[in-house]
Amino acid sequence: MTTRKKLSINDLFVYFITMSENIQGTGEKFNIEKLLKARELSIKAVKECSQKMEIGMSEDDGRSLIESILKEKGVERLWHPTKFRIGKNTLKSFSEKSDDSIRLSDNDIYFMDIGTVFDGHEGDYGETFTTGTDPVMEDTKKAAREVFWQTQLYWRESGINGKHLYIHAQEHAKKHGVELNMKMDGHRLGDFPHGLFYKGSLAEVKEVPMENLWVLEILIRHPEKEYGAFFEDIIR
Repeated sequence: MTTRKKLSINDLFVYFITMSENIQGTGEKFNIEKLLKARELSIKAVKECSQKMEIGMSEDDGRSLIESILKEKGVERLWHPTKFRIGKNTLKSFSEKSDDSIRLSDNDIYFMDIGTVFDGHEGDYGETFTTGTDPVMEDTKKAAREVFWQTQLYWRESGINGKHLYIHAQEHAKKHGVELNMKMDGHRLGDFPHGLFYKGSLAEVKEVPMENLWVLEILIRHPEKEYGAFFEDIIR
């Protein structure tokens, strides 16, 4: 029988200091293929949910649908609460409370944001969708994606840190005529729980974020309309 060494207070202090300095670290069981699989399943779930949303649904209805589909796909747990935002609620950041009276209409905009765990690895994906054919809503939805892709491309080419990543995201948003909400400013991802290594935002990171470990969140608002759009994914 093996006797485990009892850690002293000093041992624990050194351990947590080491973890806090290693913000891009991963656990012993981390597997990049499993992480990318969790991403793939998360994206598929969001796309599938978008095909099943019905006019008249509340945000509670939408969340229930999302979580039932995630359960069918074998999700182990949700590492952050599921978000389903409709209409003017798309302007709200993650921690802000929605207006529960809002219902999905036949000419509307909404987004989903899910935080999943599949096979011990975290997924996090968010995307905006529209009902109807309103061209301004369509343009706003597309702008969130474009700001994401353009910011990601700049990171690939320039190797900038998290702080400068969001400075450039703001610049790209302005070029599209929309405003970037900096209350949604990215975070770590990895094998669950990534918080052992870093709990802060990507926009505060002074290091160059590694691919497949960091989530870039883009929440924008239309400068005149009472709605916005959201897109998030890992940068890679």
